[in-house]
Amino acid sequence: MVARAPGTSKRHLQLGADEAVLAKLGYKQEFRREFTPLEVSGLAFSYTGVLPGIASVLFYAIPNGGPVAMVWGWAFVGPFIMCIGLAMAELASAAPTSGGLYYWTYSLASPRCRNFLSWIVGYSNTIQTITGVASVNWACAIQIAAAISIASGQAYATTNEQLYGIYAALVLSHAVLVSLGTKVLARLQRLYTFVNLCLCFIIIIALPIATPAEYRNSASFALGSFVNLAGWPSGFAFILSFMAPLYSIGGYDASIHMSEEASNAATAIPWAIISSIAVSIVLGWGINVSLAFCMGTDLESVLSSPIGQPMAQILYTSLGRKGALALWCLIISTLYIVASNSLLVGSRQTFAFSRDGALPFSRYLYRINGYTKTPVNTVWFDAVFVLVIGLLAFVSTAAINAVFTIGLTASYVSFITPITTRFAFKNDFKPGPFHLGKLSFPVAAIAVSSMVFMIIVFFFPATPQTTAQEMNYTVVVLGGYMALAIFWYYCPIYGGVHWFNGPVANLTPVVEGEHRGGNALSEKEHFSAGS
Repeated sequence: MVARAPGTSKRHLQLGADEAVLAKLGYKQEFRREFTPLEVSGLAFSYTGVLPGIASVLFYAIPNGGPVAMVWGWAFVGPFIMCIGLAMAELASAAPTSGGLYYWTYSLASPRCRNFLSWIVGYSNTIQTITGVASVNWACAIQIAAAISIASGQAYATTNEQLYGIYAALVLSHAVLVSLGTKVLARLQRLYTFVNLCLCFIIIIALPIATPAEYRNSASFALGSFVNLAGWPSGFAFILSFMAPLYSIGGYDASIHMSEEASNAATAIPWAIISSIAVSIVLGWGINVSLAFCMGTDLESVLSSPIGQPMAQILYTSLGRKGALALWCLIISTLYIVASNSLLVGSRQTFAFSRDGALPFSRYLYRINGYTKTPVNTVWFDAVFVLVIGLLAFVSTAAINAVFTIGLTASYVSFITPITTRFAFKNDFKPGPFHLGKLSFPVAAIAVSSMVFMIIVFFFPATPQTTAQEMNYTVVVLGGYMALAIFWYYCPIYGGVHWFNGPVANLTPVVEGEHRGGNALSEKEHFSAGS
């Protein structure tokens, strides 16, 4: 037990303990730890953005089961998502660092393959966070277009050029916001959480009250009607509908990448992961039940609405033009919040990966702004990358929609690897304050099995009868990206195989009797911090 010096506050004592934990992991404290446990939980919940997430991907659930998929598909997937979160929370508690997934992989894998696995996870995690920013901003641009359609009485349709202009403006505004100081970003999470919670309860409580009788559905329809409009066999269609909850409750690693800016990180981060998933499952289920009771029975007209967004059409028929427009604008504001936090989290992951020299231009990316004390260079690096990804909209709708599933599949690659390496290799894993004990292995097995299964499902097109334009290009885009990452690793002379040695300690002082500055972390140092 550490004695408190006279005049030392409890907060300063905790910050010192957090800095000591980080030092044991090999890193010096470079960020200001301004995020309280409540704020980091708020960030995780706001990053998940359950309501705007449902609004963005409702088109996956309605044609692949209708009410049954919306209500029971969500309830079925919830426990599997929680297992993934629990497995991640254990690792986060043991080693709370912004590098997170690729750091854990290196620490837990065999010395024969840990450099390569860490490289793959790092690049998977990087593309996950960047495409996450792109997909949320594209969804936000589409929802703004839907608001314009509602305001014009469904008479106006935006072009791809106009959508990209909205998208670019959103990305640039996020880059400016996320370049602010850590304290400002931390305090904003309180507002973000409040807005998200309020909107969830508005949909759950107020929407059924306001919906006209002709659009209210019976309990037998809302809770038991299976509608298959996609053309796949009913069982597989139901599985495809899982895309909606999996996307809406995604990004469990969001709080992990904020580990070096959170106080009491070894405890706060795992509980942020678990609480955000639990709250999102419950509120998301309530939102889906409310929508199922209020969307009428003509689901084809909901999907083919001129507004272009199923949820916007449901609000339009339930609340009228003005009411729907007001509520839709609030939903857009929550999606803007999600996009902002996505760039915040992504910039920290990019910073951590460049700190270990793995990214091109790492020497320029690994810098803390002297004024804001935030990694401004990685914020703008990610923003530029996101702007480039948005150009896929000019290729085809299917190409830009692939960005949604790329984020999920890439995240599952980066989640599966450290969870598996913990049990597949001999290592010195020491649990942190949060651990599952004897349940660790069965929970991890369920998590990994479900993710492997869903990765395969994500590669299927929306309908069995598809064209080159409508094909699911997830496997092509993700496969091409990962092929480039592997080529970059094995490239003769310049490839990562010649110089990448995993996480690199940046402490110059002697820690526990060893000089560690500039060296890869030694095997016995891994995962000793959280114990």
